Amino acid sequence: MAKDVTSREENYSQWYNDLVVKADLAEQSAVRGCMVIKPYGYAIWEKMQRILDAKFKETGAQNAYFPLFIPKSFLSKEAEHVEGFAKECAVVTHHRLKKDPHGKGLIADPDARLEEELVVRPTSETIIWNTYKNWISSWRDLPLMCNQWANVVRWEMRTRLFLRTAEFLWQEGHTAHATSQEAQQEARRMVEVYADFARNYMAMPVIVGHKSPNERFAGALDTLTIEAMMQDGKALQAGTSHFLGQNFAKAFDVQFANKEGKLEYVWATSWGVSTRLMGALIMSHGDDNGLVLPPALAPIQVVMVPIYKSQEELAAVVEKMNVIAEELKAKGISVKIDDRDTLRPGFKFAEWELKGVPVRVAMGPRDLAAGTAELARRDTLTKESVPVDGLPGKIAALLDDIQKNIYDKALAYRNANVRKVDSWEEFKTEIQKGGFLLCHWDGTVETEEKIKEETKATIRCIPIDTYDNEEEGKCIYSGKPSKGRVVFAISY
Repeated sequence: MAKDVTSREENYSQWYNDLVVKADLAEQSAVRGCMVIKPYGYAIWEKMQRILDAKFKETGAQNAYFPLFIPKSFLSKEAEHVEGFAKECAVVTHHRLKKDPHGKGLIADPDARLEEELVVRPTSETIIWNTYKNWISSWRDLPLMCNQWANVVRWEMRTRLFLRTAEFLWQEGHTAHATSQEAQQEARRMVEVYADFARNYMAMPVIVGHKSPNERFAGALDTLTIEAMMQDGKALQAGTSHFLGQNFAKAFDVQFANKEGKLEYVWATSWGVSTRLMGALIMSHGDDNGLVLPPALAPIQVVMVPIYKSQEELAAVVEKMNVIAEELKAKGISVKIDDRDTLRPGFKFAEWELKGVPVRVAMGPRDLAAGTAELARRDTLTKESVPVDGLPGKIAALLDDIQKNIYDKALAYRNANVRKVDSWEEFKTEIQKGGFLLCHWDGTVETEEKIKEETKATIRCIPIDTYDNEEEGKCIYSGKPSKGRVVFAISY
């Protein structure tokens, strides 16, 4: 089955597209720019949801839901915000269809035009802050911390499954606080939640840092990000957390009476990750044989394939596999016995390899008689014959080792592709090789835009962990003083 997948070396972009489709994660839909997430792909997203949702609730956030439609006038209330999203907005103008009098199907009924046009949610700051005005009146109402799991629409012209689609799934948290310090601490706490999830569940090393002013979320005073490196050396922004200051509170007049009874505007944050994480997962770990899923996020952690020639042999092997499967489930390990009698074992091996299942157990009549099983791991493509006695415990330990190994491999790749660059000529050469370049920048938008214009590279973040950015120097482009190095890369 892997023969149907283009190799990474031949065409990385096509490899990715092939893998998404062949591994049954998603497919193009009849609606241009939108995708259908298939059950196997959605099962991975559900696992991500469950883990993140629990982490959000540990911080005190509660889930809520807000309307899909936003009055156009709401977007106009925060100037930078509307400017940032105006070109991506889908707009609803009518509420009814009718038959075309000329017999050409259906048309929007001219008599059903909306008094105010509605924008299909590109993000929810405006509708949520209009709502928070009704929920907040006193310091006792703070902090207010809500999250919603929802879909959003951003009218992208160049789309790619999971990475950039006109409609995608995400979560967006929105919090209100009594002080600037509390809000900034919350924004930092949430980006660290994302970093922990990326590293310990996705097995994906990330850099935490601040976005440059030019790359901030529209309407934010500060944007924190986690940046990951894909196997082609490009950067992927995997999650963001924003300190919004009082911009939205002032736009929607959200005030509270402090302990002295004086009215103050609240301080805000918003934070989110999306199904883009699915793309990050594929590109961080996949190989030419298919997906490589970290056990923490694999819908099926262990697949068991019986080897047999007769129905009697099948029944005997499956009986033993059921016993092992129950022991695995008791340890919280998800397992599937693939006893389909219409496919050969070799085909099943290839299918589950393509889908990235971390561990495969194969067993036939000879294994049954010898008390052994063949144990194969997806990350290294190695296999060994092991005793059946104690197998569940061995598999549990193996899954932990696979999780760590996948992370270590990704970390080693990233570390091997991070380079310090101190001259413009060197930068222009090195950026074409991919990877992260640690460079001095003079802090101006003008320089940042010139570098992007000439090389397509952007400042991914001003790092606050992983790399020391306190070293003073000279900007690679302008030669002006720089207070520290930033991370440049070409990104998705």
